[in-house]
Amino acid sequence: MSDADFREVAEFFRNDLRLKTFPVAVKFLKDKAELPEKTRRPSIALGKRIAICQGVTMARNYGWPVGLAKEDVICVPGAIVFGFSESPDPPDSIARLFCEVNFSSAEDLARKEISSMSRFENGEIEAILMAPLGFASFEPDTILMYGNPAQVMRLAQAWSYMAGERVAGHFGGKLECDECLIVPFKTQSPRVVIPGQGERIFAGTQDDEVAFAAPGKFLPELARALKEVGKAIGARYPVTPYQNFEPDFPKAHKALGKDLGIL
Repeated sequence: MSDADFREVAEFFRNDLRLKTFPVAVKFLKDKAELPEKTRRPSIALGKRIAICQGVTMARNYGWPVGLAKEDVICVPGAIVFGFSESPDPPDSIARLFCEVNFSSAEDLARKEISSMSRFENGEIEAILMAPLGFASFEPDTILMYGNPAQVMRLAQAWSYMAGERVAGHFGGKLECDECLIVPFKTQSPRVVIPGQGERIFAGTQDDEVAFAAPGKFLPELARALKEVGKAIGARYPVTPYQNFEPDFPKAHKALGKDLGIL
């Protein structure tokens, strides 16, 4: 897609769904030297290391192009999941952490949960590039949109319209950056994501926000599907309340209405 196409599609999603924040385009880079010149690296631009979910917030709220390599990331479990660590056994490292902070009751159960998650091997990628979709100059591996449940419902409707399948969701309440970013790329399938504990603390994700993440290659088709899905019955966002009915009021209202000749 051209830059103009990205702008047009991003504008359509924001306007049709009335999204509060920018849709985000995400690219995984084998070499951090491939980060575009004007990309903001937090360790350089801000003099700070951040969590990966903070980078998403910077892209979707500030409109910044954000680049994250190992030296930009301070979130330990996030760094492990994205292969930015020297752990000899990443699942074991995360399992121990889950148990130490009481997110799991036993290491075998923690490892069982982690086995259902997606991750990058150590060194598999060197950087994550994130930018508002409308300003992206690259083909995204993953697209990510945040909205309320009704807005994300429309995206799920669009996906099932185009793909003939329902959208999956794997919820653990923590370390959901794998679901938001890695899973759509690795599985080439979408996810509905409930943001986790750390994202709400450090990235400012709000209580009413959920996320929809999908493989980038399906972006044009998803936009076309959103234009068509439910058109015959006027399905859209905001959902229009049904008004073709006569309300039934309490007895006091009815009595007064009869006295005053209203009813």
